Amino acid sequence: MGDMDDGIRVGLLLVATPQLDDPNFRRTVVLVVEHDREGGTLGVVLNRPTEVPVDRILEPWAELVTGPPLVFQGGPVALDSALALARLPGDDEPLGWRGLEAAEVARVGLVDLDAPPSLLAGDLLQLRVFAGYAGWSAGQLRTEVEEGAWYLVPAEPGDVFAADPERLWPEVLRRQGGDLAFVSTFPDDPTLN
Repeated sequence: MGDMDDGIRVGLLLVATPQLDDPNFRRTVVLVVEHDREGGTLGVVLNRPTEVPVDRILEPWAELVTGPPLVFQGGPVALDSALALARLPGDDEPLGWRGLEAAEVARVGLVDLDAPPSLLAGDLLQLRVFAGYAGWSAGQLRTEVEEGAWYLVPAEPGDVFAADPERLWPEVLRRQGGDLAFVSTFPDDPTLN
């Protein structure tokens, strides 16, 4: 750790600040799934459901999906590839599932979508499928945080599988209290206020 700690770690949420107007990330909540100061950071946008039903692209997994049975847009990189996050009970690591290291996110991990769904079917509490992901090169995300593009906040187990993804951005901010709770009330388009 030492003085090089940038505060970014697996399992944290990156919440877009109102200043972040990149259309790929406007008002997004991103779960950090990999972070390596030398190799960069990988995250998944949690609150961008698409119109595409999971059974259209990943039929064998469709019946295991929880919440809206839609593919979510995980970010602007590799939109033609899918990844899935799942929550499991207990503390074993079944084949086809790799838990995120972070203790904050209760038993959430990445699913190997090439594995047979039956390997995990009996264990899954929740599953969500994402097309694409968000990626930052080494140091890039830290710079964006320092420039005020992202708030770093702890994740709660329900965030990844929010039943109402449209409400995730204001809800995550509101529970932080203080200034961030105030930010959660910002109108979508301040010019209309």
